[in-house]
Amino acid sequence: MTPAGLSASPAPFAPVDQTAPVRLAMLGMIDGNGHPWSWSAIVNGYDREKVAACPYPVIPQYLNARPAGTVKIPGARVTHLWTDRAEEAPPVAAAVLIPHIVKRPQDVIGQVDAVLIATDDGFDHVERARPFVEAGLPVFVDKPLALTLPDLRTFAQWRKAGARLLSSSGLRFAPELDTLLPISPQQIGALRWISAVSCKTWERYGIHLLEPVYRILGGGFVSIRLEASPGCEIAHLIHSTGVEVTLPVIKDGGATFGTMHLCGTAGQTHFKFSDTYTGFRRQLVSFIDYVRTGVEPYPFAETFEMMSILIAGITSKHEGGRRVLISEIQSQLSS
Repeated sequence: MTPAGLSASPAPFAPVDQTAPVRLAMLGMIDGNGHPWSWSAIVNGYDREKVAACPYPVIPQYLNARPAGTVKIPGARVTHLWTDRAEEAPPVAAAVLIPHIVKRPQDVIGQVDAVLIATDDGFDHVERARPFVEAGLPVFVDKPLALTLPDLRTFAQWRKAGARLLSSSGLRFAPELDTLLPISPQQIGALRWISAVSCKTWERYGIHLLEPVYRILGGGFVSIRLEASPGCEIAHLIHSTGVEVTLPVIKDGGATFGTMHLCGTAGQTHFKFSDTYTGFRRQLVSFIDYVRTGVEPYPFAETFEMMSILIAGITSKHEGGRRVLISEIQSQLSS
Protein backbone atom coordinates (compact mmCIF):
# COMPACT_ATOMS: atom_id res chain seq x y z
CA MET A 1 0.00 0.00 0.00
CA THR A 2 1.43 3.40 -0.97
CA PRO A 3 1.04 6.35 1.42
CA ALA A 4 -1.90 8.78 1.42
CA GLY A 5 -3.21 7.79 -1.96
CA LEU A 6 0.15 7.94 -3.69
CA SER A 7 -0.26 5.86 -6.83
CA ALA A 8 3.36 4.72 -6.83
CA SER A 9 6.41 5.05 -4.64
CA PRO A 10 8.54 8.08 -5.57
CA ALA A 11 11.45 7.31 -7.85
CA PRO A 12 14.84 7.08 -6.11
CA PHE A 13 17.30 9.94 -6.40
CA ALA A 14 18.99 10.10 -9.77
CA PRO A 15 21.68 12.76 -10.25
CA VAL A 16 20.94 15.32 -12.94
CA ASP A 17 23.36 16.06 -15.74
CA GLN A 18 26.06 18.08 -13.97
CA THR A 19 27.09 19.76 -17.23
CA ALA A 20 23.65 21.17 -18.08
CA PRO A 21 21.57 23.82 -16.30
CA VAL A 22 18.97 22.50 -13.86
CA ARG A 23 15.60 23.00 -15.56
CA LEU A 24 12.91 24.34 -13.23
CA ALA A 25 9.16 24.79 -13.56
CA MET A 26 7.50 27.69 -11.70
CA LEU A 27 3.95 26.66 -10.89
CA GLY A 28 1.09 28.68 -9.46
CA MET A 29 0.37 32.31 -8.66
CA ILE A 30 -2.32 33.55 -6.27
CA ASP A 31 -3.33 36.96 -4.97
CA GLY A 32 -0.79 38.55 -2.68
CA ASN A 33 2.16 36.42 -3.79
CA GLY A 34 4.51 37.38 -6.63
CA HIS A 35 7.08 34.59 -6.47
CA PRO A 36 6.80 33.70 -10.18
CA TRP A 37 8.06 37.25 -10.80
CA SER A 38 10.71 37.39 -8.09
CA TRP A 39 12.03 33.83 -7.89
CA SER A 40 12.15 33.45 -11.67
CA ALA A 41 13.98 36.76 -12.08
CA ILE A 42 16.55 35.75 -9.46
CA VAL A 43 17.24 32.51 -11.34
CA ASN A 44 17.00 33.69 -14.96
CA GLY A 45 17.74 37.36 -14.88
CA TYR A 46 15.07 39.74 -16.14
CA ASP A 47 14.08 42.51 -18.52
CA ARG A 48 14.25 45.74 -16.52
CA GLU A 49 11.58 47.52 -18.56
CA LYS A 50 9.11 44.63 -18.66
CA VAL A 51 9.45 43.79 -14.96
CA ALA A 52 7.98 47.23 -14.24
CA ALA A 53 4.61 45.60 -15.02
CA CYS A 54 4.92 43.51 -11.84
CA PRO A 55 1.97 44.34 -9.56
CA TYR A 56 4.20 44.13 -6.48
CA PRO A 57 6.41 47.26 -6.64
CA VAL A 58 8.83 45.98 -4.01
CA ILE A 59 10.01 43.23 -6.40
CA PRO A 60 11.36 45.51 -9.16
CA GLN A 61 12.71 47.74 -6.40
CA TYR A 62 14.99 45.11 -4.86
CA LEU A 63 15.88 43.57 -8.22
CA ASN A 64 16.88 46.94 -9.67
CA ALA A 65 18.94 47.72 -6.57
CA ARG A 66 21.43 45.03 -7.62
CA PRO A 67 24.24 45.92 -10.05
CA ALA A 68 23.07 45.55 -13.64
CA GLY A 69 23.61 42.07 -15.04
CA THR A 70 24.31 40.40 -11.67
CA VAL A 71 20.83 38.99 -11.04
CA LYS A 72 21.06 35.36 -12.11
CA ILE A 73 21.91 31.93 -10.69
CA PRO A 74 24.46 30.16 -12.90
CA GLY A 75 23.69 26.55 -13.66
CA ALA A 76 19.91 26.82 -13.39
CA ARG A 77 17.06 28.04 -15.53
CA VAL A 78 13.31 28.46 -15.06
CA THR A 79 12.13 27.00 -18.35
CA HIS A 80 8.39 26.49 -17.78
CA LEU A 81 5.61 28.55 -16.20
CA TRP A 82 2.01 27.96 -15.19
CA THR A 83 -0.21 30.45 -13.38
CA ASP A 84 -3.65 29.89 -11.87
CA ARG A 85 -5.09 32.57 -14.14
CA ALA A 86 -3.81 31.94 -17.64
CA GLU A 87 -3.83 35.60 -18.65
CA GLU A 88 -1.23 36.40 -15.97
CA ALA A 89 1.44 34.12 -17.41
CA PRO A 90 2.54 36.02 -20.58
CA PRO A 91 3.71 39.24 -18.85
CA VAL A 92 5.58 37.21 -16.24
CA ALA A 93 7.27 35.02 -18.86
CA ALA A 94 8.26 38.04 -20.93
CA ALA A 95 9.71 39.93 -17.97
CA VAL A 96 11.67 37.07 -16.40
CA LEU A 97 12.75 35.29 -19.57
CA ILE A 98 10.77 32.03 -19.27
CA PRO A 99 10.52 30.40 -22.73
CA HIS A 100 7.57 28.03 -22.16
CA ILE A 101 4.06 28.58 -20.76
CA VAL A 102 2.03 25.41 -20.16
CA LYS A 103 -1.74 24.92 -20.05
CA ARG A 104 -1.66 22.47 -17.14
CA PRO A 105 0.90 22.14 -14.33
CA GLN A 106 1.48 18.45 -15.04
CA ASP A 107 2.50 19.25 -18.63
CA VAL A 108 6.00 20.03 -17.30
CA ILE A 109 6.60 16.40 -16.29
CA GLY A 110 9.33 15.03 -18.53
CA GLN A 111 10.42 18.55 -19.48
CA VAL A 112 12.10 19.72 -16.26
CA ASP A 113 14.37 18.43 -13.49
CA ALA A 114 12.40 19.90 -10.58
CA VAL A 115 9.38 22.06 -9.78
CA LEU A 116 8.64 24.96 -7.49
CA ILE A 117 5.11 25.31 -6.10
CA ALA A 118 5.09 29.09 -5.82
CA THR A 119 1.84 29.64 -3.88
CA ASP A 120 1.74 30.42 -0.15
CA ASP A 121 -1.65 28.89 0.64
CA GLY A 122 -0.78 26.04 2.97
CA PHE A 123 -4.26 24.58 2.65
CA ASP A 124 -3.90 23.33 -0.93
CA HIS A 125 -0.27 22.29 -1.34
CA VAL A 126 -0.88 18.53 -1.22
CA GLU A 127 -2.93 18.52 -4.40
CA ARG A 128 -0.59 20.97 -6.14
CA ALA A 129 2.43 18.81 -5.29
CA ARG A 130 0.91 15.35 -5.81
CA PRO A 131 1.53 14.89 -9.59
CA PHE A 132 5.20 15.77 -9.21
CA VAL A 133 5.78 13.67 -6.12
CA GLU A 134 4.25 10.74 -7.97
CA ALA A 135 6.49 11.47 -10.96
CA GLY A 136 9.56 11.38 -8.71
CA LEU A 137 10.53 15.00 -9.29
CA PRO A 138 12.15 17.10 -6.55
CA VAL A 139 9.57 19.60 -5.31
CA PHE A 140 10.03 22.88 -3.50
CA VAL A 141 6.82 24.05 -1.82
CA ASP A 142 6.50 27.67 -0.80
CA LYS A 143 5.89 28.32 2.85
CA PRO A 144 3.90 27.18 4.72
CA LEU A 145 4.09 23.55 3.62
CA ALA A 146 0.81 22.41 5.21
CA LEU A 147 -1.74 23.84 7.64
CA THR A 148 -3.96 20.85 8.39
CA LEU A 149 -3.21 17.59 10.15
CA PRO A 150 -4.21 15.39 7.17
CA ASP A 151 -2.06 17.39 4.74
CA LEU A 152 0.99 17.43 7.00
CA ARG A 153 0.57 13.70 7.59
CA THR A 154 0.51 13.17 3.81
CA PHE A 155 3.73 15.13 3.29
CA ALA A 156 5.40 13.21 6.12
CA GLN A 157 4.34 9.90 4.57
CA TRP A 158 5.60 10.99 1.16
CA ARG A 159 8.96 11.93 2.65
CA LYS A 160 9.15 8.57 4.44
CA ALA A 161 8.46 6.87 1.12
CA GLY A 162 11.37 8.69 -0.49
CA ALA A 163 9.85 11.84 -1.97
CA ARG A 164 12.27 14.74 -2.43
CA LEU A 165 10.57 17.70 -0.77
CA LEU A 166 11.76 21.01 0.61
CA SER A 167 9.86 23.95 2.04
CA SER A 168 10.98 27.06 3.87
CA SER A 169 10.59 30.76 4.39
CA GLY A 170 13.20 32.93 2.75
CA LEU A 171 13.96 34.26 6.24
CA ARG A 172 15.63 30.95 7.10
CA PHE A 173 18.41 32.24 4.82
CA ALA A 174 18.31 35.91 5.87
CA PRO A 175 21.81 37.43 5.82
CA GLU A 176 20.96 39.36 9.00
CA LEU A 177 21.26 36.05 10.87
CA ASP A 178 24.86 35.61 9.70
CA THR A 179 26.25 38.01 12.29
CA LEU A 180 23.74 37.04 14.99
CA LEU A 181 24.30 33.29 15.06
CA PRO A 182 25.54 31.79 17.20
CA ILE A 183 24.37 34.23 19.89
CA SER A 184 27.29 35.10 22.12
CA PRO A 185 26.59 35.01 25.89
CA GLN A 186 28.86 38.04 26.17
CA GLN A 187 26.50 39.95 23.90
CA ILE A 188 23.17 39.69 25.73
CA GLY A 189 23.71 37.06 28.43
CA ALA A 190 21.30 34.17 28.80
CA LEU A 191 18.45 34.56 26.32
CA ARG A 192 15.05 35.03 27.95
CA TRP A 193 12.65 36.49 25.39
CA ILE A 194 12.25 36.95 21.64
CA SER A 195 9.68 39.00 19.78
CA ALA A 196 9.23 39.38 16.03
CA VAL A 197 6.60 41.17 13.96
CA SER A 198 4.87 40.06 10.78
CA CYS A 199 1.99 41.20 8.62
CA LYS A 200 -1.02 39.55 6.92
CA THR A 201 -2.16 36.42 8.84
CA TRP A 202 -0.77 33.69 11.07
CA GLU A 203 -1.65 31.10 8.44
CA ARG A 204 0.25 32.76 5.59
CA TYR A 205 3.02 34.71 7.32
CA GLY A 206 3.50 33.15 10.74
CA ILE A 207 6.20 30.92 9.24
CA HIS A 208 8.24 34.03 8.33
CA LEU A 209 8.65 34.58 12.08
CA LEU A 210 8.95 30.97 13.17
CA GLU A 211 11.75 30.09 10.77
CA PRO A 212 14.36 32.58 12.04
CA VAL A 213 13.26 32.03 15.66
CA TYR A 214 13.73 28.29 15.10
CA ARG A 215 17.23 28.91 13.77
CA ILE A 216 18.04 30.84 16.94
CA LEU A 217 16.52 28.42 19.47
CA GLY A 218 16.49 25.09 17.63
CA GLY A 219 13.78 22.50 18.10
CA GLY A 220 11.91 21.84 21.29
CA PHE A 221 8.90 24.16 21.34
CA VAL A 222 6.52 23.14 24.11
CA SER A 223 3.30 25.07 23.60
CA ILE A 224 1.55 27.97 21.92
CA ARG A 225 -1.37 30.25 22.66
CA LEU A 226 -2.75 32.39 19.81
CA GLU A 227 -5.05 35.27 20.67
CA ALA A 228 -6.87 37.00 17.83
CA SER A 229 -8.64 40.32 17.51
CA PRO A 230 -9.74 42.13 14.33
CA GLY A 231 -6.59 42.85 12.33
CA CYS A 232 -4.14 41.36 14.83
CA GLU A 233 -3.05 37.93 16.04
CA ILE A 234 -0.49 37.43 18.81
CA ALA A 235 1.19 34.08 19.34
CA HIS A 236 2.89 33.30 22.66
CA LEU A 237 5.21 30.30 22.53
CA ILE A 238 7.26 28.57 25.20
CA HIS A 239 10.48 26.75 24.31
CA SER A 240 11.96 23.85 26.25
CA THR A 241 14.92 26.08 27.23
CA GLY A 242 12.52 28.37 29.06
CA VAL A 243 12.81 31.14 26.47
CA GLU A 244 9.45 32.75 25.76
CA VAL A 245 8.51 34.05 22.31
CA THR A 246 5.82 36.50 21.27
CA LEU A 247 4.96 36.86 17.61
CA PRO A 248 2.48 39.60 16.69
CA VAL A 249 0.97 39.25 13.23
CA ILE A 250 -0.58 42.59 12.25
CA LYS A 251 -2.77 42.45 9.17
CA ASP A 252 -1.64 45.82 7.83
CA GLY A 253 1.77 45.75 9.52
CA GLY A 254 3.93 45.70 6.42
CA ALA A 255 5.92 48.73 7.57
CA THR A 256 7.23 46.82 10.60
CA PHE A 257 7.42 43.34 9.03
CA GLY A 258 10.58 41.48 9.98
CA THR A 259 11.44 43.46 13.10
CA MET A 260 13.05 41.17 15.72
CA HIS A 261 14.00 41.85 19.33
CA LEU A 262 16.03 39.55 21.60
CA CYS A 263 16.39 40.14 25.35
CA GLY A 264 18.79 38.41 27.71
CA THR A 265 20.09 38.71 31.24
CA ALA A 266 22.92 41.05 30.24
CA GLY A 267 21.47 43.07 27.40
CA GLN A 268 19.43 43.11 24.21
CA THR A 269 19.71 43.35 20.46
CA HIS A 270 17.23 44.19 17.75
CA PHE A 271 17.24 44.39 13.98
CA LYS A 272 14.98 44.20 10.94
CA PHE A 273 15.16 41.67 8.14
CA SER A 274 15.51 43.80 5.03
CA ASP A 275 17.67 42.02 2.42
CA THR A 276 14.86 40.13 0.69
CA TYR A 277 16.88 39.47 -2.46
CA THR A 278 19.74 37.68 -0.70
CA GLY A 279 17.39 35.57 1.41
CA PHE A 280 15.45 34.42 -1.65
CA ARG A 281 18.61 33.80 -3.67
CA ARG A 282 20.11 31.63 -0.95
CA GLN A 283 16.82 29.76 -0.61
CA LEU A 284 16.74 29.01 -4.34
CA VAL A 285 20.41 28.02 -4.48
CA SER A 286 19.86 25.57 -1.61
CA PHE A 287 17.06 23.88 -3.56
CA ILE A 288 19.06 23.79 -6.79
CA ASP A 289 21.98 22.20 -4.92
CA TYR A 290 19.52 19.66 -3.46
CA VAL A 291 18.30 18.80 -6.96
CA ARG A 292 21.88 18.27 -8.11
CA THR A 293 23.19 16.29 -5.13
CA GLY A 294 20.22 14.77 -3.30
CA VAL A 295 21.68 16.12 -0.02
CA GLU A 296 19.05 18.05 1.92
CA PRO A 297 20.23 21.46 3.20
CA TYR A 298 18.25 21.16 6.45
CA PRO A 299 16.36 18.27 8.05
CA PHE A 300 12.74 17.79 7.06
CA ALA A 301 12.06 17.20 10.77
CA GLU A 302 12.55 20.93 11.35
CA THR A 303 9.91 21.83 8.76
CA PHE A 304 7.62 19.17 10.26
CA GLU A 305 7.94 20.70 13.75
CA MET A 306 7.31 24.22 12.50
CA MET A 307 4.18 23.11 10.64
CA SER A 308 3.03 21.42 13.85
CA ILE A 309 3.46 24.75 15.63
CA LEU A 310 1.48 26.60 12.96
CA ILE A 311 -1.33 24.04 13.20
CA ALA A 312 -1.27 24.25 17.01
CA GLY A 313 -1.63 28.02 16.70
CA ILE A 314 -4.64 27.64 14.40
CA THR A 315 -6.15 25.18 16.88
CA SER A 316 -5.58 27.64 19.73
CA LYS A 317 -7.21 30.49 17.80
CA HIS A 318 -10.25 28.42 16.93
CA GLU A 319 -10.59 27.38 20.58
CA GLY A 320 -10.61 30.86 22.04
CA GLY A 321 -6.92 31.19 22.78
CA ARG A 322 -6.43 27.91 24.61
CA ARG A 323 -2.77 27.04 25.22
CA VAL A 324 -2.04 24.02 22.99
CA LEU A 325 0.84 21.63 23.56
CA ILE A 326 2.86 20.93 20.44
CA SER A 327 2.96 17.27 21.53
CA GLU A 328 -0.83 17.26 21.28
CA ILE A 329 -0.62 17.99 17.56
CA GLN A 330 2.29 15.62 16.94
CA SER A 331 0.50 12.76 18.70
CA GLN A 332 -2.41 13.21 16.30
CA LEU A 333 -0.03 13.21 13.37
CA SER A 334 1.47 9.88 14.42
CA SER A 335 -1.86 8.19 15.16
